Order: sequence, then structure tokens, then C-alpha cells
Amino acid sequence: MSGIRWWLADAVEMVRRNLLHIRRTPELLLDVTVQPIMFVLLFRYVFGGAISTGTTSYVNYLIPGIFVQTITFAAVSTGALLATDLTKGMIDRFRSLPMSQSAIITGRTFTDLLRGMLAIGVMTAVGLLVGFRPEGGLWHMAAAYGLLLAFGFSLAWIGVAAGALVRTPEAVYSMVFLAIFPLTFASSAFVPTETMPSWLRAFADVQPMTLTINAVRDFVLGGNGGPDLLPAIAWSAGITILAFPLSLYFYRRRTSQ
Repeated sequence: MSGIRWWLADAVEMVRRNLLHIRRTPELLLDVTVQPIMFVLLFRYVFGGAISTGTTSYVNYLIPGIFVQTITFAAVSTGALLATDLTKGMIDRFRSLPMSQSAIITGRTFTDLLRGMLAIGVMTAVGLLVGFRPEGGLWHMAAAYGLLLAFGFSLAWIGVAAGALVRTPEAVYSMVFLAIFPLTFASSAFVPTETMPSWLRAFADVQPMTLTINAVRDFVLGGNGGPDLLPAIAWSAGITILAFPLSLYFYRRRTSQ
């Protein structure tokens, strides 16, 4: 138990260090504040009038998609910030200290959870200003937020793996965005998948972003997560189970060179 306590204390200290870094460099929060606001305004007022979502208002349809998109984009920053620490030699300093090395990357993912909570708060406030009206109660919203954070936590480990695998933060952005953008737009984030060609819809309906968006949207609209809830949870758990050991492997290989 003492080893777990030391590991947890080291992880908390790393979160504190990362938050101090963000406070001194507030532009690191642009991806979870300004960027999603731009997407909301763009789709709400430019494209919203041309997209039919049936009996659900487009803004109520849109905001859950923006939630998941923002949480997903935050994972890119997780990897890029780790790559920055590795490139600038900060990790070498940490390795010289009597601390758990796994706590370094765990602290990075915990920091990402806090950034995700900030993003959710910002997006909820902006959504309410542009007409977003969640129909579920507090329990439904709490369940939606919990699912979002679980999905974001799983993707943060992918970001960590990417940050340890490649050599520069720029390479992390390029590599992860190549995967994220197709998944984001080939999903139910902005338009119903029923409007897509059959071959694209077959992919869109089963990929993790669509499943998570649909479950979050169902909670927001007063449901209990719908039929996509369990698959969404399974995707988050599966990604975490696979990405966590990979990130540790890539990190240890990188720091041992």
C-alpha cells in the first residue's frame, strides 16, 4: 500500500506541475475553450439551418457532438505536451528524482481530465447562450459528463503513446489529427448518419465517436443512454486497456535511449 501511496502522491505532484505550466502559458487552453466555441457558432449559425435533425432542434443535436469532439481534440494536446517535455529534457530531470516514472504520464492524463472538465463547463455555458436546452435532469447530465470524461481519459492514453513514440510535438499533432478528423466528421457529431452513403454509414454507426456521441445525446435529451451506451463504455474501456500498456512501453523505450 505504501508503494501505491507514493505513486499517487507523485501523480498528484505532476498534475500540480502541469497546472502551473498551464497557468503560465494560458494559450494551452485554446483547444478546449476558443476552438470549440468557433465550431459551435459555425455549425449553429452557418450550417444549422440547412441540416435536418427531425424533431430534435439542431442545437440540441449539435452540442453533444461538440462535447465529444472537444474531448477528443484535447487528447492531441496531451501527447504534444509530453513530446515537448521529452524534447526539452524535462523528463530527464524527472528521472533523476526519487519518484515513480509511471506517475509522470499518469499525471499527464489526470491533467487532461481536468482540462476536459473545463471544456465541458465552457461548452455547456456557450450552448445555453445559443439555445441549447438539455431535456434530461441532473442525473442525466452527470451521466453524460461521466461518459465524456471516461472517453477522454481513454483517448489521453493514445495521446501519451503518440507523444512518446514520435520525436516532436508537431509530429504528434500531424499523426493524431490524421486519425481524429476522419473519425470526427464521419460520425453523428454534426449530421445524422442516415444521410450518409450506405458504405460510409456502415462505418460511422459502429465507430467509437458515434457510439459515444449517441449515448451522450440520449442522456442530454432525457434518455438513459440508449442502445449505444454499453458499446460506448466498451470502447472506452477497451481503448484504455490497450493504450495504457502501449504508452508505458513507448515511454520507457524512449526514456531509456
